[in-house]
This record gives sequence, C-alpha cells and structure tokens, in this order.
Amino acid sequence: MKNTYLILSTALLMFGCGSTQEKPAKTKDAATANPTTYANTITSAELKDLLYTYASDEFAGRETGEPGQKMAVNYLKDQYVALNIPSALPDNNYFQEVPLEVLDIPNVALSFNGEAFNITDDFLSVSTSNDVSINANEVIFADFGIEDDKYSSYKDIDVKGKVVLIKAGEPKNPDGTYVISGTSETSKWSNFRQAFASKRDVAIEKGAAAVLFYYPEIYSMAKLRFGASRSRMSLNDDAENMLYFLIDKKLASSILSDIETNEKATTIKKPISIAYKKVAKEFTSENVAAFIKGSEKPDEIIVISAHLDHEGIKNGEIYNGADDDGSGTVAVLEIAEAFKTAMKDGYAPKRSILFLHVTGEEKGLLGSKYYTDTDPIFPLENTIADLNIDMIGRVDPKHEDDRNYLYLIGSDKLSTELHNISEEVNNKYTKINFDYTYNDDNDPNRFYYRSDHYNFAKNNIPVIFYFNGTHADYHKPSDTPDKIEYDLLENRTRLIFYTAWELANRSNKITVDKKPE
Repeated sequence: MKNTYLILSTALLMFGCGSTQEKPAKTKDAATANPTTYANTITSAELKDLLYTYASDEFAGRETGEPGQKMAVNYLKDQYVALNIPSALPDNNYFQEVPLEVLDIPNVALSFNGEAFNITDDFLSVSTSNDVSINANEVIFADFGIEDDKYSSYKDIDVKGKVVLIKAGEPKNPDGTYVISGTSETSKWSNFRQAFASKRDVAIEKGAAAVLFYYPEIYSMAKLRFGASRSRMSLNDDAENMLYFLIDKKLASSILSDIETNEKATTIKKPISIAYKKVAKEFTSENVAAFIKGSEKPDEIIVISAHLDHEGIKNGEIYNGADDDGSGTVAVLEIAEAFKTAMKDGYAPKRSILFLHVTGEEKGLLGSKYYTDTDPIFPLENTIADLNIDMIGRVDPKHEDDRNYLYLIGSDKLSTELHNISEEVNNKYTKINFDYTYNDDNDPNRFYYRSDHYNFAKNNIPVIFYFNGTHADYHKPSDTPDKIEYDLLENRTRLIFYTAWELANRSNKITVDKKPE
C-alpha cells in the first residue's frame, strides 16, 4: 500500500492535486515579484481572529483523538477550502489518517535463573512490541551498548536473536577523558534522550531479540512515565521486533553482580524467559495537508509545519493551547493565504509548498513521525526543507525587555546555506533579534529533539524550528488567546513567509553539507 501511495503522490505532482488547483491567468516569474506585497497580507487582526476561534473553549483543548481535535482538523480543512488551496491527498481529502493506540502497561512475565521479576518494580517496558515469547539459555552483556567509529561494544560478540544486557554511560580513557569525544565532555551516548534511542537502534541493527538497559539514574523518572502512569499514546504501526526494557538494580545485579564496574563484553550462561503481551486500544487521528503546486520545479517540496493538538481537558479545566501551538497553526494558515494571493497575481512559487498540520505532537511527535517514517505524502528525497512553527506568540522571561526576538533552532544543523538564507532574509525584511541559545548542542533542554521538525531532520532534511521559549502559562489552562502578543506574531509569521518564499523561488535548491545528529 505504501509503494502504491507514493506512486499516486508522484503522479499528483505531475497532474495536479486533489481538487482543481487554479492556475494564474498568466504565469509570471515569482523571482520578479515583491514578496512584501504578500507578506503584508499577514496581519495581526487576521491572526487574532483565527486564534480566538482555534484556541477557544469550543475546541476543548484539541486532545489527540478526542472530539475537540476532530473539530480542529475540520476547521483547518474549511479554511483551506475557503482559500481554494487544494489538498495534498487524492480525492480532495485533506486528512492523512494516522493510526494510533493508547497503551496500557503490557502483561510481561520475566524470570532469570528461575527467579521471577515484576514489571514496574524491577523493570519497565519502554517500547511497543508485538506479542512475543523468548526462552534463552544465556544473556549477552554488551557493556555500554555503543557502536561508534572510536568504540564498539559489539566488536567481538554476536547478539542476533539474543537477550542483551547493556548499561548507561560510555567508556573513559585512563586519564579520565572520554574515549569517544577525547575530552572531558560526554558524547550523545551519555545524553539520556539520544543515548536511549541510539543504543536501542544499534541493538535492533545487530538483531537482538531483547535488550535490558540498566540506567539507575533515570529509573524512577521513567517509572512515572512508563510504569505506574497509564494511557501512553503511540503509533500503532510503531511496534518493534525487539523488546526493550529499562531495568532496576535488583534485576541487573542478579544477572551480572559487578555490572557497575564491569566494562567487558561477556556471556552469562543462565536461563532467561520473557513472555510479552501488548495491551492497547486502537484509534485514528489526522494530519491535515494542503498543497500549492510549484510552477517550475513541482517535485521539489518545501514543508511548512505546525502541530494542531494540545492537552485537552484535565480536572475539568480546558488547556486551550493558544501559544502551544495555536500560534503556529494560524501562522501556517496566514502564510498559505499569502502564497495563494501571490498565485492569483500570477506569481506561483517555483517549488511546491506543503502546508502540514500534524497531530499527536504532545504525545511524542506522532503525526510527524508517521509522515516521515511510515507514509510520506511526497518522497522525502524531494523535500527541500521543513520550516516548523511551535509557539511564536509570546515573550519568555529572558526577553521581557527585548520583545523583538525569536529563538531559532536547527537552522545550521544540516545546511549552512539554509542558516545563511535565514539570516539574510531577516536582515532584509523583519529585523528580528535571533537567539540561538537552544541551538547549542549541549543545551540541557534538548529542544532540537522536542518538536516535529526533528522527524524531518533525522531524515537528512534541513529544518528551522521557530520558537518563543516557554513562559508561565506553558502547558497550563492559562495559555489563552488574550495573552498572545499579536504584533509579534504578525512579524514572526512574516519572517517565516519570507524565508519560505526565498526557498521556493531561488534558482537552486539549498545544499545539505552536514550529517544528521
């Protein structure tokens, strides 16, 4: 089905999308247009009008899969229909269905060397798997679970089809520096968010049947998310063929008594059995995808994205999510209208623009992950860049005396050219003070990994994440549209439009000169 859909998508690029897309009476070279004419159609009054509806109590906080979220996607569809901007999907269907599931604690029976261990108390299931049973006579200890140019935990062992034990951290040299970085600074293999995924991915690549990850420093935190806490949401096609467990000290030391100090791969010749049964409720949510076809290079796609969901209703209070991410959502709508207005004047963009509103961001970037990893509407290799907008309507405490700012994240991670274009466009048109604090590789907030752009970036697609930072109303019922600073929202939205305009209409597509992290 996926291959068939990609063929259909490619055909749509050649022959038009979904509905009848208007063609300008006389096509002109967009490079000769004055983009300010169209940026000026983005106004604080229109943004305010849209946001007061989108972040109203009527939408009940837009909880993924709930009636308020269904109202939200229909509202977005109606806006695009009114603008006569067609769907990116066949049959004028603006909704890309995203299959999801709400996971309860799985039923897992685990025993080692005849001793039974209990889920939550002794181990946690931190990934989704299909039902599986494993009976083995040994456990392979692969020390830190690292595969790197400078160090390999798997150098002398074969873990295919085996149960593997790994631990947190990374190796050091005798002088106390880290082997991989060669300095006193740790690498990605020690950062929880990256290490958690990277060590899992290596084990999957090596063919492990199950991984037991000993990481005592974060066990209690993970227990709240994956253990006692229920109703964790996931893509229901996201099940892995490998079981992945975070384990506590009791289980870890039962398997390998000196695990704290042992850094040598070894085989523990004792029996282990695991029986895993998933417990989940399946449902469907939607991404909303609208499309303007490029006049000269229609197969090259610029994505402008924002997440459409928020936190719903908790304890009877509505989490309206005006800034998070109502501000980004209405910004995408206004940018789409600006491009459409230019098109009516004959200035269709040279490259195609995909306006993508993704679901389930608050649940783990689920809608964007489905788009990039499972069912891209257009081939990722044809996607030039993703401009992702997530919270651009407020001022954070750091900038109370400098309102004219915006955090930019990721602009230089994959493409030096994208970063330079972004700077040039801003200096020419909007003159916002860019703050790159959160773009630092060592930023403890790790915002680069926390919004939907990351699913594009990990697929080698250059990105910019536009962000105003957190504030006192972040993820609270008090994030309401009356607190948005609409003059800032207007200028920031215009910046993103100008950047998209440049990317869409320049002679050459931007180059990727760096590797994804």
